Amino acid sequence: MGSPPLLLLFSFLLMLQHATRAEQTRHYKFNIQIANVTRLCSTKSILTVNGQFPGPKIVAREGDRVVVRVTNHVDHNVTIHWHGVRQLRSGWADGPAYVTQCPIQTGQSYVYNFTIVGQRGTLFWHAHISWLRATLYGPIIILPKLGVPYPFGKPYKEVPIILGEWWKTDTEAVISQALQTGGAPNVSDAYTINGLPGPLYNCSAQHTFKLKVKPGKVYLLRLINAAVNDELFFSIANHTVTVVEVDAGYVKPFDTEIVLVSPGQTTNLLLRTKPYFPGAMFLMKARPYATGQATFDNTTVAGFVEYQKPYSVSAFDKKLPLHKPTLPAFNDTSFAANFAGKLRSLATVRFPANVPQSVGRRFFFTVGLGTNPCPVNGTCQGPNGTKFAAAVNNVSFAMPTTALLQAHYFGQSRGVYTPDFPVYPLRQFNYTGTPPNNTMVGNGTKLVVLPFNASVELVMQDTSILGTESHPLHLHGYNFFVVGQGSGNFDPAKDPANFNLVDPVERNTIGVPAGGWVAIRFLADNPGVWFMHCHIEAHMSWGLKMAWLVLDGSLPSQKLPPPPSDLPKCG
Repeated sequence: MGSPPLLLLFSFLLMLQHATRAEQTRHYKFNIQIANVTRLCSTKSILTVNGQFPGPKIVAREGDRVVVRVTNHVDHNVTIHWHGVRQLRSGWADGPAYVTQCPIQTGQSYVYNFTIVGQRGTLFWHAHISWLRATLYGPIIILPKLGVPYPFGKPYKEVPIILGEWWKTDTEAVISQALQTGGAPNVSDAYTINGLPGPLYNCSAQHTFKLKVKPGKVYLLRLINAAVNDELFFSIANHTVTVVEVDAGYVKPFDTEIVLVSPGQTTNLLLRTKPYFPGAMFLMKARPYATGQATFDNTTVAGFVEYQKPYSVSAFDKKLPLHKPTLPAFNDTSFAANFAGKLRSLATVRFPANVPQSVGRRFFFTVGLGTNPCPVNGTCQGPNGTKFAAAVNNVSFAMPTTALLQAHYFGQSRGVYTPDFPVYPLRQFNYTGTPPNNTMVGNGTKLVVLPFNASVELVMQDTSILGTESHPLHLHGYNFFVVGQGSGNFDPAKDPANFNLVDPVERNTIGVPAGGWVAIRFLADNPGVWFMHCHIEAHMSWGLKMAWLVLDGSLPSQKLPPPPSDLPKCG
């Protein structure tokens, strides 16, 4: 008679243990240190985390708390951004230098402390100061909560595929020279897959990524574009992949032979291998999607997909035929538009698409290039002797010397920023037609102020000033719904009628189409100061960035907590 209570107690203890295990605190130590790495026939010193390139992966489950102690052992100031993590009420851990924190100085440490809420999939971390993210990056893998399955079959194996960019020279010297001369920065020397350039580059056959697979299995490829300046096409020869997630949000699955991924974007792909050993090897390739007028690194990175043989001989047989994928032309804007149009939120009961159906605040931002005047008696290498610049609503963002979030929190904004970022272009013109003769931009540290829980619609419009170009815009602290996109100038009278308010894709980074526009919606439910910028680093260096200041709500759960005691100081 006594066994049922014992069974109940045992069941309760099991449930308690499960609940305890369900949400963990995961601790990591990131030591920023120099390592010598050889690529493309030459060795150079690069910044790394713990001597690894690419850096270590962060693995957590939805609901887990992540605590990362970052210690700076190098001569550069450093910050780390957890790209795409919502950072609900943890803006002090977001990471962009002079926005949510001052940089971590040499010999100093800072603890990033945040909880992953309502996200599962692939994101990544990277440095967020100057161009240090060229080598300081690594994956963030967010698993579903314990007991919650993927909305697709469990894969046999999961593999991060990180696309990066490599310069033979020091990238800090590259951007420093460009900002000094006013010209475009020197392009990279190679692209990489998991830090490896592959066999199409000099001296790189031994630095080739190889994905070893078994026949008849399903592999989850966690594709990350960590490149500095380039959107990239990606394909595996003779294989179709299924897109199941972007930016840590599930999407309606669709098959494709080619994927387009912009800097800052992530895409989870299911690779179904052939049922039997195919008697061949297959190249995976990535190369740029480039729509602007500037020169770009027009090279191709390659890796191998190798099938395990059914008999015990060397897995790598050079006699096997090698299949190569065909990638689109570098400026194939129609492929980009079609690919973007296939992305739809899963929009199920378990994974709903909570699209704001009404709008409280509307904004229209132009995004594009421009110029700044050359200093008196100077010689500049930008257009017509000027310096290259970039702007949102013709405001080229001037980085402050103290962190915006600290200035806001302590009521010390005077002289740091002004709350008057224009909600629409002050100078209106035919945005994708003949550009105006005056290409000069304004400069300032201006923010948009939003009340807590404001429902926001933002239309971002590319311009033809110095040529139309795709701009991948990243919003910190939020996901947003991509409710519409199109070519030419946005028409406020006609285009909103075609907005998708049912199952639009949810992202943190979206490409504003070359010569087109994109419309997004989000709910401003996360108090703090949130950076929004082009994830092409050259454009961000030129000023294609701005910030949103979201005020506290009235409830304690709607307010930004005080900063941690170890928050770095500027100076």
